[in-house]
Amino acid sequence: MFFDNRTHTWLQAPLARLAGENVYIGTSSWKYPGWCGQIYDESLYVTRKRFSEARFDRNCLSEYAETFPTVCLDAGYYRFPSAKYLEGLCAQVPGAFRFGIKVTDTITLHHFPSLPRFGDQAGKHNEHFLDADLFRKEFLTPCEPFREKIGVLIFEFSHFHTTDFERGTEFVETLDRFLAQLPRSWAYAVEIRNASMLQLEYFAMLQSHGVAHVFNSWTRMPDISDQLAMQGSFTTDFTVARFLLKPGRKYEAAVGAFSPYNATKEPNESARAAGRSLIEKARSIGKRPSFVFVNNRLEGNAPATIAAMLDSLEAKGL
Repeated sequence: MFFDNRTHTWLQAPLARLAGENVYIGTSSWKYPGWCGQIYDESLYVTRKRFSEARFDRNCLSEYAETFPTVCLDAGYYRFPSAKYLEGLCAQVPGAFRFGIKVTDTITLHHFPSLPRFGDQAGKHNEHFLDADLFRKEFLTPCEPFREKIGVLIFEFSHFHTTDFERGTEFVETLDRFLAQLPRSWAYAVEIRNASMLQLEYFAMLQSHGVAHVFNSWTRMPDISDQLAMQGSFTTDFTVARFLLKPGRKYEAAVGAFSPYNATKEPNESARAAGRSLIEKARSIGKRPSFVFVNNRLEGNAPATIAAMLDSLEAKGL
């Protein structure tokens, strides 16, 4: 299927049908002017004969939601979400729309990276790593009024070094204790960046809590197709996947190669095939909503990647 300016209308029907089967497919974030002419009508964001990025950032979610039934909200990773912020987002989307929200890094970072945004904390141990009380108070509490629009909460863990945990089992045991303290009424998913931790013990621990393993395509992780083949990797009655980067490629290299994300630059047939397999698997599970999120930095244009994943399924009658 050729991706052109009409593709957003082509995507609407199959994405809606899949959402009706509890399979939600969307992108990682949505504020990309490069999608104008594909997902967005540029004229809606023109003021005084010029494209207004401020107006686009403020209003484009509602147009995004005309095509996609879900999105992964990355902003939650950088600060605890406020009820006001979440209320503003939920007001822009229809009732059936579902957000995937990344949990704030104050909960998931073992050590703060040496980056300017961390200020005096940069390079130091995070005393609130996997702090269940703080998570409940500062994350779940503001989310509670919008529960019906929140499909999954994603704990993303950066790559751990031996200075963080000498053995992977130490992390698994720590995470086990944390998850045991959380209310089970929310859908949780865990994304790790250490391939060596993809072991039966890790999958079994997630299964014991009804938590999904996030099948993620990332620099140091194996292909999602390889993760799918691992024993025990489907850990509960829903699944979550994030197609982020081609394994072996660094984030900065993808940004340089693919921005402004207005076209596919490098088709990734392995990722597309894995996406189709995941969609079919999620349809067969079907008990709770499953989520597949695709990033621009995988191929250059996330909507086109999603269209390619769905194309052969559509030919088979979806």
